Amino acid sequence: MSSALAFLSLRRRRSPLAGAFFAPADVSDLSLIQILASLAGDLVASYSNPPAQFQRWNSRSLVRKVNILFSLFEFLRDSFSSYSSPPPFSRSAILCFRELYIFVYRAKLLLEYCSQSSRLWLLLRNPQISGNFHDLNQEMATLLDVLPLDDLHLTADVREQIELLQRQTRRSKIYVHPQDEDLRRKIFSFLDEFERGEVPNPEELRSAFVDQLGIRDAMSCRTEIEFLEEQIYTHEEDAGLALLGGVVALTRYCRFSLFGFPEIHVERGSNRAKKLRQGLASHGSVDSSFATPKDFCCPISLDLMRDPVTVSTGQTYDRSFITQWIDEGHCTCPNSGQMLTHNRLVPNRALRSLISLWCTAHGIPYDTPESAEASAESIATACASKAAVEANRATARILVRQLSTGSEDERTISARELRLLAKSGKENRAFIAEIGAIPLLSQLLCSSNPVAQENAVTAILNLSIYDGNKSRVMDEEGCLRLIVYVLRQGRTTEARENAAATLFSLSAVHEYKKKIMDEPGAVETLANMLTDGSPRGRKDAVMALFNLSTHPQSWVGMMDMGAVSALVGAVGDEGVAEEAAGALALLMKQPIVAEAVGSEEAAINSLLGLMRRGTAKGKENAVAALHEMCRRGGFTLTQKVARMPALGRLIQTILLTGTKRARRKAALLGRMCQTAVMAFGSGWAVDRTLARASTLRRGSSFRSGAVSVAAVPMAISVPVYSQKFNLSILCDCRCWLRFFHRKILSFLLLGEGKRLEKMNEYCDIIHVL
Repeated sequence: MSSALAFLSLRRRRSPLAGAFFAPADVSDLSLIQILASLAGDLVASYSNPPAQFQRWNSRSLVRKVNILFSLFEFLRDSFSSYSSPPPFSRSAILCFRELYIFVYRAKLLLEYCSQSSRLWLLLRNPQISGNFHDLNQEMATLLDVLPLDDLHLTADVREQIELLQRQTRRSKIYVHPQDEDLRRKIFSFLDEFERGEVPNPEELRSAFVDQLGIRDAMSCRTEIEFLEEQIYTHEEDAGLALLGGVVALTRYCRFSLFGFPEIHVERGSNRAKKLRQGLASHGSVDSSFATPKDFCCPISLDLMRDPVTVSTGQTYDRSFITQWIDEGHCTCPNSGQMLTHNRLVPNRALRSLISLWCTAHGIPYDTPESAEASAESIATACASKAAVEANRATARILVRQLSTGSEDERTISARELRLLAKSGKENRAFIAEIGAIPLLSQLLCSSNPVAQENAVTAILNLSIYDGNKSRVMDEEGCLRLIVYVLRQGRTTEARENAAATLFSLSAVHEYKKKIMDEPGAVETLANMLTDGSPRGRKDAVMALFNLSTHPQSWVGMMDMGAVSALVGAVGDEGVAEEAAGALALLMKQPIVAEAVGSEEAAINSLLGLMRRGTAKGKENAVAALHEMCRRGGFTLTQKVARMPALGRLIQTILLTGTKRARRKAALLGRMCQTAVMAFGSGWAVDRTLARASTLRRGSSFRSGAVSVAAVPMAISVPVYSQKFNLSILCDCRCWLRFFHRKILSFLLLGEGKRLEKMNEYCDIIHVL
């Protein structure tokens, strides 16, 4: 696992020679020479025949030069080993040897970078990588110039080789293979053709990809695409993303236009995911007793990283902990101790993907941060050049045609590729739907092939994200019924979860909410998933139910189908509590729902627990739900809520630290609870904290007919008198001031807009008093 992570770390660097390198410290002269000989020997043995399609000439030249250095290190090692007490090297020689160690190590990294990178990536970065080889040549020339050969007592042949190498490196110039540059320009010409709205000649594409690049089958194309996409999502800057996106789209088009749809086994997920699962199984990691891999843990917290980011030194940390470290004033890397050249944090999406796969293999919940999703979408937008859009459009036509007429395996592959193509970019989602993919995908929803069904429902989910496609999905006859069918009887867990997410996406449009609720089994299955589903399934289900609950007529179906009970139970689940409380706040605008929820003391306790431990939005939704419960459930239910322990302290805390909406709802809730207690004279003491909380907010004024409900103390209840009163009596009785505020509050809570004029009249009277 650590080697795989080192490989990913190497690949994600913008330059293979970036970063700081250090020579071995506190070792003897002989040990240093032995280390140099071992490192150089490994490099020569591993890269004597460079496997890279490109940079072969530069790679061979570098290996030959390191081989001459290896001869020097071997001679020094053997000659010094023959001494019982070897003479020490001069100080200048030791400094040169330490620098030579760094040089050989950098040379090894560059050769690894070339051997492990994809062909297209090496071709696109051909001038930059050639420059890296030239930089190493210049570094070698400098080191050989200052190396004190006279102090090393070399034999004539070894010295002659070193001096010859010295002259060669001085004369070396940057070398870019002309054929590689011609091929690179050819790739650019294909992109130019797509940008003009033309499709490149298939024979020229075959010559470039098969004969010159050496990409000879569909799987090779897929490997190239995966590598380039990883470079896109780990790129530190937006410069060059449009070019990379265009090359990915071109390669995807060539995959299907040149190699068709070979009858290959269709796997769930990517090859990398399967390899990771197999690797974990082979190492005995997939069992009940497992330890978190060290590379997946943050060096600061030693816990599993949720949002890994990389700092300027190349070290990776969990975002929250490294942010805290920097905010405390530190300017060094915690792990390496090096100075941070800047405070920019680059998301390490490759590592996060590995962590997600590992967590999936062990059944550990792992949610992708919302910021990462937003960043991925922004990167996709940056990659959406006109050439990429046109190439993807041409690919989509091939896929939809095969989806209509192909075999079962070909249709499954087409659905998977459309799913990936629609994953990002509104342009992709728009034209895939325009060319008729949705009816064909909906036919696969009832397929007996679990992979085909999963890819089809996920493709529809990705397409539905684009607002213009929601109507296409809903208007397609039987499509909604089939989505609900997958939700109820999907052949894989992921298919059922993605069906729930599709309903969440479609329910964002108001006129579709009622239609979804009326579909038999939709609400009931969402409620069951919220109760018994996986963490991701519960998240999808609660978001769908939240959207549906915003419809004014949703409460009947929610009550009948058990959704309200499921939402009440979900308030205690940290992962979905925030959305569940928000949905309950909307549903409890109906008195029947408020009474039903309030009759369960566990529901009230769960909302109070969310007020105590939830996020800022969760606390806001919880206090809003309790407010609606008291407002619609009557004074008896309000008294029940007011009796709950620590309610006053929670309201006071929210009034001081909550969001604007949370503070407003908390003030309303505190006023209602105290009024209900004192008006009914129930014989038990009022919580003093509740009384204090209800008077915290003062000094607000009337604005546009609105009033601060906590503008005056609320420790005294006032009997309700007739609205016909005498102004002179009011002047003699200051307690009527409280009466006016109470009447204004009642008008606001009851929503009686026709009494706004009366409210203004009362305000004028208060001003006079």
